[in-house]
Amino acid sequence: MGLHARIDTAVTRAIARGRAGPAPARLSEALDYACTPGGARIRPTILLSVAMACGDDRPGLSDAAAAALELIHCASLVHDDLPCFDDAALRRGKPSVHRAYSQPLAVLAGDSLIVLAFDVLARASGDAPDRAIQLVSLLARQTGMPHGICAGQGWESEDQIDLSAYHRSKTGALFIAATQMGAVAAGQEAEPWYELGARIGEAFQVADDLRDALYDESALGKPAGQDDLHGRPNAVTQLGVHGAVSRLKDILSGAIASIPACPGEAQLAQMVTMYADRLTPSADIVRARA
Repeated sequence: MGLHARIDTAVTRAIARGRAGPAPARLSEALDYACTPGGARIRPTILLSVAMACGDDRPGLSDAAAAALELIHCASLVHDDLPCFDDAALRRGKPSVHRAYSQPLAVLAGDSLIVLAFDVLARASGDAPDRAIQLVSLLARQTGMPHGICAGQGWESEDQIDLSAYHRSKTGALFIAATQMGAVAAGQEAEPWYELGARIGEAFQVADDLRDALYDESALGKPAGQDDLHGRPNAVTQLGVHGAVSRLKDILSGAIASIPACPGEAQLAQMVTMYADRLTPSADIVRARA
């Protein structure tokens, strides 16, 4: 089974568990709506890629970790789109959850997905309890305060923004979770994998800033120009388009160099290179919009 099939199967099973039994029908539908179709599933793909590079001797636990991470990501998107934050009408090319199901159900759907993520890890703990406990801790750390994605959203309400902390929390946190959880699921130490996740997260943040500035809504599948609209700090404002592209390339080079020694090191380097090609805007688009 390929990586995307493993992830989709694990997420589908988790959502089915969250919808089992007598349950509010519309909230139940909203859980599935928020997670399917699943987009690129980048974070769980990185997690499984790291697990495989480290031996993947507990694939059931790796799959649970991948599903839990994706559920947290999907929950964050549901909440990010709410009127109190981005007020986004579209997500992944379809109406955002609050537009499709109402604001109260969107709040509840996001909350339910967060709880479900930790339930998935708890249910998988029998395979390797010591690893599962570490996975719960890692995911909680990168989801909440003071350094997780909740903190990232919180920085936007501050008068004085620590740009490095903001980017590390808002985007980098779940990529750090991806690399560290992949390693732990395969029985390896988490700490050596921090830098790779942080660098990939920073690269995706810069790439997201570039996409927001260079692409339109039809290309993004969500509203464009949100950084300018909401006055957010971003790489394009700080460095200009060409400077942001140069910064992106430097970060990705550093990410490849930071991969810890492991049996699948070469394959991981190929994966990061593949994402580098996907993330970097074409010269034509840069010339047209710069």
